Amino acid sequence: MNRAEPSWTDPAWLPPEAFRPLGTRRTLIRGTGPVAGTVRGEVAEACARFGGEVVRGDGTGAAYDLLLEMGDGGLGEEDFTCARHGGTTTVTASGGRGLLYGLFHVVRLGEKAFAGPRPGEVHRPATAVRMLDHWDNVAVHPVMGQVERGYAGGSLFWREGRARGEPGRVRAYARLLAACGINAVCVNNVNVHATEAHLLTDRIGEVAAIAGALRPYGVRTHLSVTFAAPVVLGGLSTADPLEAAVRQWWARAVRGVYDAIPDFGGFVVKADSEGQPGPFTYGRSHADGTNMLAAALAPHGGTVHWRAFVYDHRQDWRDRTTDRARAAHDHFAPLDGEFADNAVLQVKHGPMDFQVREPVSPVLGALPRTRLAVEVQATQEYTGQQRHVCWLGPMWSEVLGFRPQGGAGPAVGELAGHLVAVSNAGDDPFWTGHPLAQANLYTFGRLAWRPDADPYRVLDEWIGLTFPSAPERLVTGLHAVLDGSWRTYEKYTAPLGVGFMVQPGHHYGPSVDGYEYSPWGTYHFADRDGIGVDRSAATGTGYAAQYAEPWAGVYESAATCPDELLLFFHHVPYGHVLRSGKTVVQHVYDAHFEGVEEVEEARRVWAGLADLVEPVRHTRVAELFEEQLRSAGEWRDQINSYFLRKSGVPDAHGRRIY
Repeated sequence: MNRAEPSWTDPAWLPPEAFRPLGTRRTLIRGTGPVAGTVRGEVAEACARFGGEVVRGDGTGAAYDLLLEMGDGGLGEEDFTCARHGGTTTVTASGGRGLLYGLFHVVRLGEKAFAGPRPGEVHRPATAVRMLDHWDNVAVHPVMGQVERGYAGGSLFWREGRARGEPGRVRAYARLLAACGINAVCVNNVNVHATEAHLLTDRIGEVAAIAGALRPYGVRTHLSVTFAAPVVLGGLSTADPLEAAVRQWWARAVRGVYDAIPDFGGFVVKADSEGQPGPFTYGRSHADGTNMLAAALAPHGGTVHWRAFVYDHRQDWRDRTTDRARAAHDHFAPLDGEFADNAVLQVKHGPMDFQVREPVSPVLGALPRTRLAVEVQATQEYTGQQRHVCWLGPMWSEVLGFRPQGGAGPAVGELAGHLVAVSNAGDDPFWTGHPLAQANLYTFGRLAWRPDADPYRVLDEWIGLTFPSAPERLVTGLHAVLDGSWRTYEKYTAPLGVGFMVQPGHHYGPSVDGYEYSPWGTYHFADRDGIGVDRSAATGTGYAAQYAEPWAGVYESAATCPDELLLFFHHVPYGHVLRSGKTVVQHVYDAHFEGVEEVEEARRVWAGLADLVEPVRHTRVAELFEEQLRSAGEWRDQINSYFLRKSGVPDAHGRRIY
């Protein structure tokens, strides 16, 4: 890599050098359409840079090393086959997007794509929609800023109340996404404010311009809308989903959207949650609200993603019978089978809010007759905010591999037809703020394509594409820094699944009781005798019983509950002995000391890679490691001191606790 400065026109995991194996060959391309044209442009640029050739015409009688062709092979629009025989590597697809994904597959393989015979393999995505939700505000919000929970600068799409008008930047972003298999983007915040509401109607042209820049790489555009749009935009007195005038208003609005964006993907809706309007206002169900929008979208082939993040955020902290974790299941499980065919229930992977450790949401196993999307958070709201190294691939892989019915039942990755992540990208030159946070964006795309993929092999792909021809010392060093970083973060923050303990509002840094007496329902209930939330059916909130067996039984008892989730499901004494043989309070002390030590070691490893990483990139990460180490020490000291003072139990190793 020879760039002096980072540039959004040269994405990290697609530097020109990654295309050298392809760009030195003779390539024949057979295909028509806009996305096939993108493939042709990618290959032509690589050949111009490295001396290869795009064969002219239909290639009859010509010799070529790579054949990229569209044909009728019984494949889906995004599927492709890859084979090598007789000295030619052949990628076949029935559509432009499949051809594009096949091209990037060849880039990932590098020289291996052209070495020896390769039996034909069919590659097809396991999930139909692989989407990024951008929590971007058109106008800067006085509290949430330009991007809500954004840690990589401003929005890629919006600035100062209007579209940025930078199609080159958006196209470069689409290229980045297509290279890891992402095929959809929602371009605005799920909390739809007054300005964003108008994107649906009189400002749809701005959305259409963004869609035009995303389209060449097969990325479809989606839009977050407010449920109250007929009132806010249409002058109606009601947004009741069963009112004929409301349904007619939505039908007209949707026609206008498709007139502007014929390949529009659909709507994302947050309703009756955290102050957002919804069908509850009119005594209607979430199925009523969802199906109204689904009916408006259906004639055009659109989909509504209805978020299941619905709970009471005005709880009385003194009332232990109310449990925020129960809310999504309580609201949506009874509605199974009532949602339209083009409606998708978008479920956060855990029952709370993207914590560093949560159980998998029971909703994902409770609606067998409902289309589901799993929502994860690539932006690191509760995992270091892209100031800390925290590669989330292993966590997501655990979620996608969880089997709600246990045994041979289907995994979450098989139950979900769509996979969605809250985006971690912005207008920072490194795209994700922290250069190593790019690994999270890449890993999400690849796991969305194949949920059962080994995340560590996906990380190998990212390293290979980001640092082509990297020496083994760099590969080993990057694995040392990234592989265990999620568990390291867990160690020095919230222990044993208890969650939160963060500064209110911005959620960065420790505050053990920050939310303990708030209305948000995010409690740990630590007292002088113990810690944790009793969510058992026998004596607690009953949340554990929302799971099917065997999980309901596993979580019901502290004796069988996994240690890493113990405090999520049970209130236990500080002297409760874990499977490790440690008491809860000693685990808290040890984990927090270990977490800081592991950050120190990762910082040391990164420092030793300075001669192998371009200076501007190495310097950015090194500076962020200083902040991570400072923050980790703050977490260690505040959490350990809190529990020493609460429990009165000293550290068995006599280390300094304040």
